[in-house]
Amino acid sequence: MSGSDRQYKNEKKLLGMKKTITLCLLVVLSGYVSAQSVFTLDSCRNMAIRNNKQLQMAKERVTAAEYNKKAAVTNYLPSIDFTGAYLYNQKNVSLLSEGQFLPVGTKDANGGFTLRPDQLLIGEDGRPVMVNGQYVPKDWAYIPKEAFEFDIRNTFVGAVSVTQPIFMGGKIRAYNQITKFAEQLAESQQNTAIKDLIFQLDETYWQVVSLVSKKKLAEKYVELLRNLNQNVQSMIQEGVATQSDGLSVAVKLNEAEVTLVKVDNGLALSKMLLAQMCGLPIDLSYVLADENSGPQTIPTTVMVDMDQVYANRSELHSLQFATKIYEKKQQVVASGMLPQVALTGSYLFSNPSSFNGFQNRFDGMFNVGVMVKIPLLHWGENIYKLKSSKAETRIARLELAEAKEKIELQVNQAAFKVKEAARKMEMTEKNMAKAEENLRSAQLGFEEGVLTTTNVLEAQTAWVEAESEKIDARIDMRLCEVYLSKALGTFEK
Repeated sequence: MSGSDRQYKNEKKLLGMKKTITLCLLVVLSGYVSAQSVFTLDSCRNMAIRNNKQLQMAKERVTAAEYNKKAAVTNYLPSIDFTGAYLYNQKNVSLLSEGQFLPVGTKDANGGFTLRPDQLLIGEDGRPVMVNGQYVPKDWAYIPKEAFEFDIRNTFVGAVSVTQPIFMGGKIRAYNQITKFAEQLAESQQNTAIKDLIFQLDETYWQVVSLVSKKKLAEKYVELLRNLNQNVQSMIQEGVATQSDGLSVAVKLNEAEVTLVKVDNGLALSKMLLAQMCGLPIDLSYVLADENSGPQTIPTTVMVDMDQVYANRSELHSLQFATKIYEKKQQVVASGMLPQVALTGSYLFSNPSSFNGFQNRFDGMFNVGVMVKIPLLHWGENIYKLKSSKAETRIARLELAEAKEKIELQVNQAAFKVKEAARKMEMTEKNMAKAEENLRSAQLGFEEGVLTTTNVLEAQTAWVEAESEKIDARIDMRLCEVYLSKALGTFEK
């Protein structure tokens, strides 16, 4: 092999190694990028709704209510039941305690029993013998005890019955309406659970966004103090600053670093909570799409139509359905004071059978009838139950009225918070502009030697406080939108 061929093969091998290394680097980098997942508020809501256990239980309650509703409809239809039993008896039944002797006579035309003269016992005097005024028969028939013994050791009995309700005092109709309202109540409670979950998730989401901004602010503050500390240390070495100035800056720097650690820990815990609510691994690394978003402008004038608010609030729907359920329960209790009518029919069978003598075989018969139940005297029990049911209905109506009053107050408070947040946002922006100008002037004066480190530290502290208040105001604007949506019942799933 020539030298040029070997060189060509080495270059080709080296090129293949470079491609492999490049591919590995791309895989690693792509894994790093994918590890930093970006979630929007809507995606977090959707994940939370899919993975929340409480919502899954609420969904199952809706399913259970739906089946209860279907079961209630069957009460209108006839019910068919089968009942059967088997008994093993230790002893048989015998109609005689011992064998019996019966006189032998003649059956007359009227079906009576008579004794002819030749069938009578004749005495020594040639006349029929009488005992206690009765003639004594000459011949007797013996009937053994076993002839009247019936085999009941193995007994089978059964019945197939049909019952068709005709009038139950309105109980069946009221119960069907109760199950209908119960299904609607379960659906309303599910909607309430979804809105409550969205409300909690939104609060946590914006808390994470707030802490991200607070962390960035803390990092900037630490960086400012570190630069100031370096400048002061240089000035101390040159003799134009004192050790007291250096210690003051160092103390502020330590406090800022401790604050940064606290904010970082709080951010990590808040992200874990948000990940848990979304059904994600708590150690997942992710960022939120609104971490770098600016302040949101929301209308400060809120037009409120309370009738529309009442129509949107699922909590009121739940109370309305609960009130209707109590009203129908009142009808169920009242039905216990009315007569009840039902048609019945059955087929009875047994083995042994006694329909045609006593036989060890299956035999049976049909029967049909009407069953009527009329309550007569229960010592006022039904009346007391009815009064108790009426009281529960009144309680449900009062709870509904109270909920409407509280919702109206909640809407007014949310609208007031919107106006307050808007004013606060405007004020913090003005304060931030002044704090930035004050910090710029302080740093310039410090560099020119006309201001001390104390002035710079005060300007930096004011700047940090103004920036922190601006972050809080921006998050308050977001949260006020959340509170207002919850109060108006306009949360979208």
